[in-house]
Amino acid sequence: MDQTHLAVRFAETASKHASRPATRIKSGEGWRVQTYRELKKQVDALAAHLIAQGIEPGDRVLLLSNNRPEWSLADLALITIRAVPVPIYPTSTPEQVRHIAGDSGAVFGFVENATLLDRVAPVWGELPDVQGIWTFEPTSSDDDRVRALRDVLAEPLPEGSEAGVRDRLAAASGDDLASIIYTSGTTGEPRGAALTHVGFTFELDALSAFFDITPEDSSLAFLPLSHALERAWTYKVLTEGCLNTYVADARTVADTLVDARPTMFVSVPRLYEKVYLTVHQRVAASPAKKKIFDWAMGVGAASQHAYRKGRRPSALLRAQLPIADKLVFKVIREALGGPKTVMACGGAPLRKEIEEFFSAAGILVSQGYGLTEASPLVSFNSPGAFKFGTVGRVVVGGEVKIADEGEIWYRGPNVMQGYWNSPEASAAAVDDEGWLHTGDVGYVDTDGYLVITDRIKDIIVTSGGKNIAPAPIEGMILADPLFEHAVVLGNNRPFVTLLVRPSLPHLEELAERLQVRFSDAAELVNSPEVTEEIRRRVAALTERLPSQERIKDLRVALEEFTMENGLLTPTLKVRRRQVEERFSALIEDMYAKVQERRARHGQ
Repeated sequence: MDQTHLAVRFAETASKHASRPATRIKSGEGWRVQTYRELKKQVDALAAHLIAQGIEPGDRVLLLSNNRPEWSLADLALITIRAVPVPIYPTSTPEQVRHIAGDSGAVFGFVENATLLDRVAPVWGELPDVQGIWTFEPTSSDDDRVRALRDVLAEPLPEGSEAGVRDRLAAASGDDLASIIYTSGTTGEPRGAALTHVGFTFELDALSAFFDITPEDSSLAFLPLSHALERAWTYKVLTEGCLNTYVADARTVADTLVDARPTMFVSVPRLYEKVYLTVHQRVAASPAKKKIFDWAMGVGAASQHAYRKGRRPSALLRAQLPIADKLVFKVIREALGGPKTVMACGGAPLRKEIEEFFSAAGILVSQGYGLTEASPLVSFNSPGAFKFGTVGRVVVGGEVKIADEGEIWYRGPNVMQGYWNSPEASAAAVDDEGWLHTGDVGYVDTDGYLVITDRIKDIIVTSGGKNIAPAPIEGMILADPLFEHAVVLGNNRPFVTLLVRPSLPHLEELAERLQVRFSDAAELVNSPEVTEEIRRRVAALTERLPSQERIKDLRVALEEFTMENGLLTPTLKVRRRQVEERFSALIEDMYAKVQERRARHGQ
């Protein structure tokens, strides 16, 4: 059988590690655990029922669910019979479901529960190809096209089904489509990246060369499985014989990390930022605690610097490290659920000071870079080859070149076949020589590490013709825990301004320190004392910027940035266009008032 096919690899792993735990999810006060033997039996049974349902090789099947073991069960069963899973984010609207289902030509679907079934029901009449839906939880639907998965699996296997499943898998090829993943995107209509099995297995092999992962390891799946990053990582976990713990609600991840104590996980920067901010917040209130914390971090940073230079830390540092570890570093590790084999970060840039913070505590965050169209891996840092402020070296077997305007182009076996049903968009994204035009701007440094500076679409061009990359400026501002989100504005405008969303707990602490009384958050942010302090902090953080990049004015947004209100992508990146639309009145008022002030002063 073809070893570049994911289902072939899973079948071999399940046979080799049959008695080991494969999946786990919280159930009441305990865990619901499934071994590889049990998971493989269910995968084969579901695969047989799907064949009986009429699912053919190449058929597209929807997957609309939060993270749970059944997500992987359905995914693995579909690829076992050479069908093509099409995941949909659980936050999607009925209109988005209609677009993805219609564009992909899906013929069937898996939906988690009644709540998510309500996202399909309003548009199902416009999707004549979708013949039926199986739900992970029983529903009260009276539609005979809807069935509960447990009822399906309780039925006897169709006659000859085991042979049918074996035949499908025997014919599997690494060139088969493994999935069509629709990009969440920060702009525009989602497009479906058509990804192959060989694209995923190429990455799994590349990671094996740099990370020492064994069946004794366990991982925590809390990013959406509908996103390429968590999806690819889960394939890695389930083809290495590791335990995968599923987190249905990402808001519970902090508690689950402590309960589950995984040795591995992948995350977006937000989790690491929250740990960083929480630790600093806890020590800030006590001068004694802050002094101990700063001392410990200094010891850790100096020790790690010595190690990176290939030297042994001094005798004094070696004597201080156990004390620093006991007083500070152990607390940080415990907040993350104990020691880690792999702690990776992707989806958006991780600020350098956060990398250095975890490093000082003896924890390496391996930052990487990729995009859905590359299945999604392009580069990564690893324990044996890492450099802070970069996204690592290009995956072995892949190539990067820097094109016009500093755009990063990538070529490798994991590049998508193209966008489903979009030949023109495909030709624009992947050229005739196989180069994927990423839309990201960056460079490769002298040590061979890739550095991302911004998105081409995010580059601000002022009305005076100045090109300004907003991401570095936003990174400077977000170094202050007072700010939760920062959006630099100025495209086609005469100067640069800022929209910030503060951290409300930090804002309340600031009010207490400034002795500002308030009845609600709106009154608080309109307080002259608080406004002045916010302006002062932004000015101090950005004072070294050249004149054209300095913030000329700012406004505070109280509305939370979430996936639900469309201001964040599923990987928690800010959707700039949506933010500008949502706060257009506030932004227009800000620019008008700055222009009035300038006019009064003859500027």
